[in-house]
Amino acid sequence: MMPDKKIHKILRWSVLAAAVLMSASSQAERIKDLASVAGVRNNQLTGYGIVVGLAGTGDQTSQTPFTVQSIVNMLTQFGITVPPGTSLQLKNVAAVSIYADLPAFSKPGQTIDVTVASIGNAKSIRGGSLLMAPLRGADGNVYALAQGNLIVGGFGASGNDGSRVTVNIPSTGRIPNGATVERTVPNDFHSSQSIVLNLHSPDFTTSHRLAKLINDTLGEGSALAIDAVSINIRPPQEPKYRTSFLAHLENLEFTPGSAAARVIINSRTGTVVIGSNVRVSAAAVSHGSLVVTISEQPFASQPLAPFSDAGQTVVLPSSEVSIEQEESSMFLFKPGASLEEIVQAVNRVGAAPGDLVAILEALKQAGALRAELIVI
Repeated sequence: MMPDKKIHKILRWSVLAAAVLMSASSQAERIKDLASVAGVRNNQLTGYGIVVGLAGTGDQTSQTPFTVQSIVNMLTQFGITVPPGTSLQLKNVAAVSIYADLPAFSKPGQTIDVTVASIGNAKSIRGGSLLMAPLRGADGNVYALAQGNLIVGGFGASGNDGSRVTVNIPSTGRIPNGATVERTVPNDFHSSQSIVLNLHSPDFTTSHRLAKLINDTLGEGSALAIDAVSINIRPPQEPKYRTSFLAHLENLEFTPGSAAARVIINSRTGTVVIGSNVRVSAAAVSHGSLVVTISEQPFASQPLAPFSDAGQTVVLPSSEVSIEQEESSMFLFKPGASLEEIVQAVNRVGAAPGDLVAILEALKQAGALRAELIVI
């Protein structure tokens, strides 16, 4: 069983987490921290390219024919013809996949970060340079061009006997500002008849309060709560005023709805986090445990006569088994017991984390726990 000090520490963290949730739900927060504008989001870009300049750690071209084909196609574009049947050994080249996030409203000429990862059997792309490669969106259009020197956080070393040591991942790297935006992603921000705000966490109370705040600020009928996530807002019809309109709107403060009652249990570490809104109906809980201790104390058996040839020294086992039953404790939860009362009751009996989990699960099964029990 874990000592009382550890469960007290865990429960103190539970109280702290609950206090944070309580204070967060009782304090005003900005709209921009709780919601985002529908359609204003990042767009994923992907591409295929070639990394060159590796120190013999590139693809084994005999096993990655697409690397050779890529090099042949690139040389053809520069007017260089590789004779048919030529066996290319390109140990300093690696085929890679490229991906990046294109922020909303990105304009041509701006730069974004890209991530590069080997798709062949290259041992490392450390020290390589990515040749110009197009990055395409889900619609197949090219939105950016990537090129530059790689920054790789991992590295590896190998010996002639096949032994190898690798730190982190040497087959993946990044190029800060490695892609230049070539096309703007179209959106209807300036042309739509309405703007929709989507809450990060669905909650009917928060959605209702947000719509009421906007109506109180801009006039009745300016906002309508569609569901627990979306709030429809009527923006200025002149596109040039929409940016200033949202800049003013997203900095308004209001009090969101309180979080749902939840108890989260980490079954691996025994950590228990109890939300501030958790309540327990009337219930009596008995707590006790049985401790079984088995100790081994082997001893040596000597012959009867000293230095006798008739006997042989042997080691014999000696086991001692003891059973100790700790005194059982029973405590009572009154109807509507709060988080503080739950923690105090559990601390009084000195329950360990495993015992606390069992108590909460038993309360849930008995219908006395007024909260969602989540085990991760």
